[in-house]
Amino acid sequence: MDNTKHKKSGFWQRWLAKYRFVILNEETFEERFSYKLSRLNVFLTVSIIIVLLIATTFIVISRTPLKEYIPGYDSSEIRRQAIRNNNRLDSLQLTLEQNQRYIQSVNKVLRGDLDLQELETQPQFDSLQIDTAYVDFPTSKADSLLRADVAKDDKYNVLETANQTVPFVLFPPVTGTVSQGYDASVEHYAVDVVVPRNTPIKAAAQGNVVFAGWTAETGYVVIIDHPYNIITVYKHNASLNVHQGDSVETGQVIAIAGNSGNMTTGPHLHFELWSDGYALNPEEFIEFES
Repeated sequence: MDNTKHKKSGFWQRWLAKYRFVILNEETFEERFSYKLSRLNVFLTVSIIIVLLIATTFIVISRTPLKEYIPGYDSSEIRRQAIRNNNRLDSLQLTLEQNQRYIQSVNKVLRGDLDLQELETQPQFDSLQIDTAYVDFPTSKADSLLRADVAKDDKYNVLETANQTVPFVLFPPVTGTVSQGYDASVEHYAVDVVVPRNTPIKAAAQGNVVFAGWTAETGYVVIIDHPYNIITVYKHNASLNVHQGDSVETGQVIAIAGNSGNMTTGPHLHFELWSDGYALNPEEFIEFES
């Protein structure tokens, strides 16, 4: 027992033993500085310094922008930016889907591709933005057929209530001889203008290209969406100078006249003018013959 106490007292004596730290002048051995210390004091001093360094480093990194340079650190600003980008992506996807549906609808109207079976079985509530999954309006088959017939008849019939004006000046896409004018009785909702091959076709007004491509019947076709729901169509081109989604200015060359497609007998421009889904006579707004 006494031996154990002696070992413990000897341990503490070594840690508490006093030492003197002296700084001497190397040439004169004059004492410049001295300080009494022990092993325990040195250990405590070093430990406190290390703890202070660690605490200071933690505070500096956590309270300053330096934390963003730590690999794998996700700052609140980065998270907020990621949320904003995700919301923008959702909005862009929704807008893209709406534009695609709009372009498909325009193409169907201009080509005359109406699915009567779809009209019979699917009530149209898109304009009211109503979810049909929560609306139950019982309809008879006769009522569905009547609606389909009315939709088909109204597609090309210009009613008295239809907008017959264009609220801006239209630029002649070409000048030439009108070989066939607008005639709704034979379902020719356009003006055919005979022009030499490779004549530049120009945009009638400022707008956005919603379709620019090839169809078997009408060859190379350009469809431009203008302000105030005005649409112009240019068919039977030899080549196209614009792409879908391009913005065009009034008078900009969008195509080269030609004789493409099956439904043509020579180089000419088949030009259509639409307002709010109704066909208009282009000659009432544009002078094609010089």
